Amino acid sequence: MTEIRLNTPVVISSLTDRDSVDSKIAKEYRSNVSVVIATLNEEEGIGPTIDELQKVLDNPYLVIVDGNSADRTIEIAKNMGADVLLQEGQGKGDAMFQGFQNLSSKVPFVVFIDADFTYPAEYIPRMVEVLEQNPDVGMVIGNRFKGEHNLGKSMTNSFYLGNKMLAFAQLVLNGIKLGDPLSGLRIVRSEILDEWKPKSKGFDVEAEMNAAVGRKGYRIVEIPIDYRIRLGDKKLKLRHGLGIMKRILSESVKF
Repeated sequence: MTEIRLNTPVVISSLTDRDSVDSKIAKEYRSNVSVVIATLNEEEGIGPTIDELQKVLDNPYLVIVDGNSADRTIEIAKNMGADVLLQEGQGKGDAMFQGFQNLSSKVPFVVFIDADFTYPAEYIPRMVEVLEQNPDVGMVIGNRFKGEHNLGKSMTNSFYLGNKMLAFAQLVLNGIKLGDPLSGLRIVRSEILDEWKPKSKGFDVEAEMNAAVGRKGYRIVEIPIDYRIRLGDKKLKLRHGLGIMKRILSESVKF
């Protein structure tokens, strides 16, 4: 059995410069990352999300996997230059996996980010740096609950307690210590995903990905990020927490 190393805290200072990164640096990141975004009726958030990614990363390769949106999500994404795939299955997890499988070129790192404009793209270069400088780190996650301006938003969020309960469950059952295990902003070494065949189809995909990286013997690092109120209707419901807990339980038998 692979020895699982619990994640030790790594302190990454919050970004202070809110401007886009220097274009030369951005081009270096563009050559190292591809971006996968799962969408379903995200016409309000997909445009700002893509626009910010293009500015911060100097037009990276973007793959949108759409789960049959009934609004203008696909139209907006195509008009902004993203490659759009129609999802063959159902659920967020299925879309994320399809997006990775269909990347047109091999890059060291894959960015997964939600389409609702919740997660600021400005943190991605810092997250890539952590991976580049630490070969024992397999994934970097943006922790919404440790951001400089997030304390009030976190404590009043009805999902905060549920997230913490699931974080505790993943620590006890999978040996994965994370403060925000369900974060929708994460960057993974592509080599880890090459052999990954996820069973998750929905919102339990993040919990399964956490466990998959841990089983490979890699550390998972979190950096504090700020986050914004989502644009559009929220898809994650409290009832999805049960499915996530079942996934954590099922992953425990693999360790």
